[in-house]
Amino acid sequence: MGASLSNLTEGAGMGSPGLGDIPESCVACVFMYLTPPEICNLARLNRAFRGAASSDSVWENKLPSNYQDLLHFLPPDRYLNFSKKDIFALLSRPLPFDDGNKEAWLDRVTGRVCMSISAKGMSITGIEDRRYWTWVPTEESRLKIWQTLHVVSDDNWTDHYSLQLGFHVVAYLQQIWWFEVDGVVKFPFPADIYTLYFRLHLGRFSKRLGRRVCNFEHTHGWDIKPVRFELSTSDGQQASCEFCLDETEQGESNGNQKRGCWIDYKVGEFIVTDSEPATEVKFSMKQIDCTHSKGGLCVDSVFIIPSDLKERKRRGILN
Repeated sequence: MGASLSNLTEGAGMGSPGLGDIPESCVACVFMYLTPPEICNLARLNRAFRGAASSDSVWENKLPSNYQDLLHFLPPDRYLNFSKKDIFALLSRPLPFDDGNKEAWLDRVTGRVCMSISAKGMSITGIEDRRYWTWVPTEESRLKIWQTLHVVSDDNWTDHYSLQLGFHVVAYLQQIWWFEVDGVVKFPFPADIYTLYFRLHLGRFSKRLGRRVCNFEHTHGWDIKPVRFELSTSDGQQASCEFCLDETEQGESNGNQKRGCWIDYKVGEFIVTDSEPATEVKFSMKQIDCTHSKGGLCVDSVFIIPSDLKERKRRGILN
């Protein structure tokens, strides 16, 4: 059986046809319908598959139509003489912009654009007053997901690209009466339907003796009235919703209590029909009822992803 598999993989054996006999152009046509991870796995089979997996026509089909706009965030020497597969691998890693407070990258399975905006890239009422807010360094910032892409290379059949997403700092609210966080991003999003989320955490977390612990000393006021979330776009789209951040019952969509864990609050969706002109998205969350104070909340980031990726994101496998 092993010999037969070897013959099938490498080519004809004893006059029998094998996968190695398939023309490279035919393999490339099949690869057009596969995902990048599937292409890279099949590139291990033989030389014809390896060659097809290096084809610019295959990888250009996986890139967004306006991928050149993403390359503008990088110095030209970073991608000089790069093949399309190398460009895909490059854009699958975070591309920082706006002083490093925002990042964009390609989902490695679909090649679609995702984005995250750090709390440092937002306008937070009272952020300069340490009586109200502090910046907390952390390894828990944002998605914290390892992404590995095996990309076929001319001299080595696979290169390994790994990344870790995150801004490494979050804003922690001790106590305030007027709670308001606003942000804006202007970006040439490719045509798609996108969902915007705020990523929040009730309580201050730390590590003690190697274990994660949460302190809820300052956590109060979030169960009295809901926080209002809003988004609007430059072409007139709007969405809004309200959530009580400190409900003790089980969250229907999260399956766990709201204290002590990161929760992604969906603000709404917006539709982009063309990457030009660039779409401006404004977003906010606020609870400005000054009859009571609130505190004990960590603000990590806002992220924007294609809407049908949200289930994979919720399961922790956004690539």
